[in-house]
Amino acid sequence: MKTAEIGKVIPALKLPATGDQMIDLKSLRGKNVVIYFYPKDSTPGCTNEGKDFASQHGKFKRRNTVILGVSKDSIASHEKFKAKYNFPFELLSDEEEKACQLFDVIKEKNMYGRKFMGIERSTFLIDEKGKLRREWRKVKVKGHVDEVLQAIGDL
Repeated sequence: MKTAEIGKVIPALKLPATGDQMIDLKSLRGKNVVIYFYPKDSTPGCTNEGKDFASQHGKFKRRNTVILGVSKDSIASHEKFKAKYNFPFELLSDEEEKACQLFDVIKEKNMYGRKFMGIERSTFLIDEKGKLRREWRKVKVKGHVDEVLQAIGDL
């Protein structure tokens, strides 16, 4: 599978999402899309990141931008996570790692001395024409949403 490249149109990608939907990136043309990858539902960093995106949702919407959160968790897990924190955007389930491979976010991680493969917190900005315009890797949650909003303003 190809990987996404800055300045290139994102290849076709369709994933199951909360709200009993299938979201196809191609169908979102005409809007900017922020896709943020996070390791796991209901963990502290992932919860804070989701809450930060939710708190600024109106600003993204006014800038014609859709927010999508992606992890390998199941739709059932996503539905609970979304409902608990009242996220105003959809969460996509990537259990088969299609999106993770496309955006190259599966990396070796180390927790308490144990090495494993998992999602590296990353965010991607796709413009209205479907082109990847920005990427943020090894994201630190604090202040990140403001950086993303700034980048949309610069498009």
